[in-house]
Amino acid sequence: MEVQTFLDVMHLAERLKDAVRHSYSSGGRRESVAEHSWRITLMAFFLRDEFPEADMNKVMEMCLIHDLGECFTGDIPTFMKTNTDEKKEGQLLEDWVRSLPEPYSSRMLDLYGEMEALETQEAKIYKALDKMEAILQHNEAPISTWIPLEYDLNKSYGFEQAAFSPYLTALREQMLSDTENKIEESKKAP
Repeated sequence: MEVQTFLDVMHLAERLKDAVRHSYSSGGRRESVAEHSWRITLMAFFLRDEFPEADMNKVMEMCLIHDLGECFTGDIPTFMKTNTDEKKEGQLLEDWVRSLPEPYSSRMLDLYGEMEALETQEAKIYKALDKMEAILQHNEAPISTWIPLEYDLNKSYGFEQAAFSPYLTALREQMLSDTENKIEESKKAP
């Protein structure tokens, strides 16, 4: 990749550092999209042994690029995102990816296609981690940052995506227990 093209890609990706998500950090500040993408990639790294038959390098690639469309649109929480929002983000991302030099353009288009189809084990792992990282982050954030619908959403979100894997199901069930404990503890606080 030419040096200037490389820098242009990095400059665009840097927008994700300033694109804040609905989630908050454990310190009470808004989480960035870049931080979310980094952590699901880290989750995939540490799950290699749980999925020895999967191409976990591909899963990590999916995790790294999955929210690049938010460079163009910012983050819209899943419970607020419309089909129109998804189409706009998808089109802007596709236009940008197609402008990249080969082999990056083709590789990214292939990954995005696989992620959207959700048919491979790798795509399913990525999608489950994406959902579960949001729950993990909410469980770490002060409960005062939660909005009312999250009390129920945090109990159900991500189970469907984890269902294909006994390990991910167990992980999601532990997160549910953590959510329920957090809610109960908040009721005892003055």
